[in-house]
Amino acid sequence: MDKVRYFNNISIETPLAQIYRRLGFRKGVTDLSPRDQAETEGYIETALSLIQLKGAARRLPVLREGKSTLRLPQEAVFESRRLVKFLGGSDEILLMGATAGPEIMAAIQEDASGRNVTRAVVLDATASETVDAALDWIMACYNQTLRRQGKRLLTARYSAGYGDLALENQRTMYRLLALDKIGVEITETCILIPEKSVTAITGITVII
Repeated sequence: MDKVRYFNNISIETPLAQIYRRLGFRKGVTDLSPRDQAETEGYIETALSLIQLKGAARRLPVLREGKSTLRLPQEAVFESRRLVKFLGGSDEILLMGATAGPEIMAAIQEDASGRNVTRAVVLDATASETVDAALDWIMACYNQTLRRQGKRLLTARYSAGYGDLALENQRTMYRLLALDKIGVEITETCILIPEKSVTAITGITVII
């Protein structure tokens, strides 16, 4: 069983297309004036200057799997028929988490309170897509090692609160990853703080 790996300075290419998509822009459909585009990209740059991407990941064996139950080390149990089906019989999983840090959330909250609502929307979209891209980065990092072992990660990932995997399972993910070490807290209702923080699980499979 691997220990948690922490990534304290994740550097990614800005996911511009995904940010614009989240903002509702569609190439060839939505018209954006040069002035509006310059303003939007200025806000994106502001967001990037405030985002501090950090992550954590842990490779764990599947101890037992039923039709709707997944058992992992340290008495971790996930009850989800869809998760079990998604993992497709993988005998190992990768648990991961990432955060955009507290500064970006403070800026979003300040702007959303009335200072600059438009900028708040762009900062929010940038933070959301960037932290999601950080999970892609973590997966790519692990895939480099796994390929040398004749294995790979599933291309998709599954999160607590999706399908029939209750949000309460995020507490177990938080514990297994010890996300407090990258500045993330969890509330009584299993919401991660800072808000732009995420967890996910994916399977490890043999390359055929």
